Amino acid sequence: MARITASVYTSHVPAIGAAMDLGKTEEPYWQKVFAGYDYSRGWLKENTPDVVFLVFNDHATAFSLEMIPTFAIGTAGHYKVADEGWGPRPVPDVEGHPELAAHIAQSVIQQDFDLTIVNRLDVDHGLTVPLSLMCGQPKAWPFKVIPFAVNVVQYPVPSGRRCFQLGQAIRKAVESFDDDLNVQIWGTGGMSHQLQGPRAGLINREWDNRFLDRLIAEPEALSQVPHIEYVQEAGSEGIELVMWLIARGAMADVAGGAKPTVKHRFYHVPASNTAVGHLVMENNL
Repeated sequence: MARITASVYTSHVPAIGAAMDLGKTEEPYWQKVFAGYDYSRGWLKENTPDVVFLVFNDHATAFSLEMIPTFAIGTAGHYKVADEGWGPRPVPDVEGHPELAAHIAQSVIQQDFDLTIVNRLDVDHGLTVPLSLMCGQPKAWPFKVIPFAVNVVQYPVPSGRRCFQLGQAIRKAVESFDDDLNVQIWGTGGMSHQLQGPRAGLINREWDNRFLDRLIAEPEALSQVPHIEYVQEAGSEGIELVMWLIARGAMADVAGGAKPTVKHRFYHVPASNTAVGHLVMENNL
């Protein structure tokens, strides 16, 4: 059967992608950010999956205010890189896994989660920046990707509890797929940041690191944190962190298995106007 072997968590700051694309990774401002991913790139080369189920949020690129799905799964075989207003990033297009994606959609919907099925999707920095951070600048991404978009842009957004439960449903779906596939699940977005208003530029180091602690040690309790705490403590865009709970909910310990092994943890301020957080966890199957 297919199995989820690891989860990866990372911010998807658009300026990080621009720094890579423009050759600025060795500049003093960016060196410490990219150094935090050195271990993870080596780890990924040694633990390359067949498929990455990548949880991200669209930034009004594929979806507009005219249509905002709460949860949308990409079931296509190919995804182009989106033009977000200054041309597409110079990175490879993304190859999907339609068979596994369709199976997950079927299974998760039968577990009473309503998903939007997307057969055509241009993917923006929310998806391509995590790929770049973990893979560098290859000619082709080294695995297939299933994009999973979550609405954390326009309220109402899904609760952390709902996201955590969805992760559990995704794990069951993957494990019921007949092919022997190595699957990783990545949760992206965050950490604390606010892009507008009197609190623009807000960063809360203490809350961010407490979130990382709890994501590792007590994810179910963390999933009970209400939206208002994210907004108060992590800023209006800090709500993106609920997407990390989807990835964490898919790990084996949540279903009674062994605790995951934390392979890498990284936190840095600043990168553009936000904090960068990053975790790699391996399932002990």
